[in-house]
Amino acid sequence: MPKSSMSIVQTREDDPQALLRRLFRAAVEAADPMVCVPPHLPERPRGRTVVVGAGKASAAMARAVEAHWDGPLEGLVVTRYGHGAATDRIEVVEASHPVPDRAGLDATRRILELADGLGEDDLLLCLISGGGSALMSAPADRMTLEDKREVNRQLLACGATISEINCVRKHLSAVKGGRLAMRAWPARVVALMISDVPGDDPATIASGPTVADPTTAGEARAVLEKYGLAVPEPVARWLADPRAETPKPGDERLSRTQNVVVAAPSLSLAAAREIAEAEGYRILDLGDCVEGEAREVGREHAALARAVAAGEGEVSPPAIVLSGGETTVTVRGEGRGGRNAEYALGLALALDGAPGIYAIACDTDGIDGSEDNAGAVIGPKTLARAHALDLDPAASLEANDAYGVFAALGDLVVTGPTRTNVNDFRAILVKG
Repeated sequence: MPKSSMSIVQTREDDPQALLRRLFRAAVEAADPMVCVPPHLPERPRGRTVVVGAGKASAAMARAVEAHWDGPLEGLVVTRYGHGAATDRIEVVEASHPVPDRAGLDATRRILELADGLGEDDLLLCLISGGGSALMSAPADRMTLEDKREVNRQLLACGATISEINCVRKHLSAVKGGRLAMRAWPARVVALMISDVPGDDPATIASGPTVADPTTAGEARAVLEKYGLAVPEPVARWLADPRAETPKPGDERLSRTQNVVVAAPSLSLAAAREIAEAEGYRILDLGDCVEGEAREVGREHAALARAVAAGEGEVSPPAIVLSGGETTVTVRGEGRGGRNAEYALGLALALDGAPGIYAIACDTDGIDGSEDNAGAVIGPKTLARAHALDLDPAASLEANDAYGVFAALGDLVVTGPTRTNVNDFRAILVKG
């Protein structure tokens, strides 16, 4: 039977923002590699076991493998600067994200060499997580790293979706879109993945280095044309070359490859939901596939929260609206702030001080874009407090400077690198 309104009042945590931060911690902990990796480790092979990987969680995943593997082990993973972890047998290299650098390029070339050296009795254990697209980067054919950097920079700035970005990345890479697994043939390949993408499609996680690619080079060209991007000549020339096509489903060289998603945004949302319900809140779960321009999604969610507060929503207060996924930011100004801070500021502006509504928006990797915060929290007094400091939140949003507003208010959520990544976490609390 549903809880009575009296029991809800009695069990609900008094500090809304403290509860929201606790929900975020639960979401991150559900994707801890030490928890989610060991149950999915494959059987030990007759030959060598070589571990490779890339992503914001790859170092922590490597540490989890070492702690639970009973045989010989070797390999290399590449992760973002500051996201490394102590390992004994698997080398960890740190490199740049979201724009690839020389360290990532050199590490990727070494990963490809490891894959090339395997035989039928060997196992290539791949540890893949969000961020792997930029971290495991090796340009195809005669493109340079600078060519790929320029394309990546334009894609991130133009508002392209993560699916569109990954489509282009796959066709410019020597490793993505199934090419890593192809290089390891005829060895067995097992890829353990921590998903940061809507729908948890293995072909999209880190641009699917071990997954046959259903997208085409023609679709990659269409993305560049859609956003009017002026790409370097070697990129345009390569995308017109038949060799730019990635391995497709049914390719024999991928027939010994197994891809397993070991952690996903939906599981993290479920962990947060369990705590919220135990506190007596009704839940409206929007799912883990929310996409769109960050500030616009913030406005849409503000309207939804207002409806809940007015008793006109799908649930009645006290309630918490949960969502995951990955929004985008079209860069117009020169301020600071990732997509979660921009979402939060857009939400606060649309709520305009509506009473009893609080929210948190954070990236589960602990880094919102390229800043040092995971995201931010807001409440009914956010705008009034900002105005008292002579800040103009609306102008700051136009300048893409949400970080500046929340830093001044002391409302940034700072966790440091969490060494996992299941995309963004958002929760809106509507008090009764």
